[in-house]
Amino acid sequence: MNDFNAQVVDEFRANNGKVGGPFEGAPMVLLHHVGRKSGTPRVTPLMYMADDADPDVVYLFASMAGAPTNPAWYHNLLAAGTAEIERGDERYAVDVDEVTGADRDRIYAEQASRYPGFAEYEQKTRGVRTIPVLALRRSTGDGGRS
Repeated sequence: MNDFNAQVVDEFRANNGKVGGPFEGAPMVLLHHVGRKSGTPRVTPLMYMADDADPDVVYLFASMAGAPTNPAWYHNLLAAGTAEIERGDERYAVDVDEVTGADRDRIYAEQASRYPGFAEYEQKTRGVRTIPVLALRRSTGDGGRS
């Protein structure tokens, strides 16, 4: 974990999920995932958007600030199908699904309207890649079959 992320993680944990700096006021989670190649446990601070209709679902955006490639955490989550998140002062398991098509476009547009940086990221990646959206649903312990 780089120094910036480590500082964000420490601040998140010290303040029940709230951080300052460039993320002040933004909804944040700490994503716990395992490197699909290395097997190394990782913690990545990320902005999220809560599902308005389902409190057990949050959306993550694999924007990597508009870089031409998807972030490693995205590949790790797709490979594993599960992860854990810290949200506020709670940590819990989640099942991971990629959101595609019109649903992906609607969710991403809503995030971009709330946080214009995401619209900028989309402009940077236009013609290169579509920024993935992942739905993380609180795990029921049955492999997501409920």
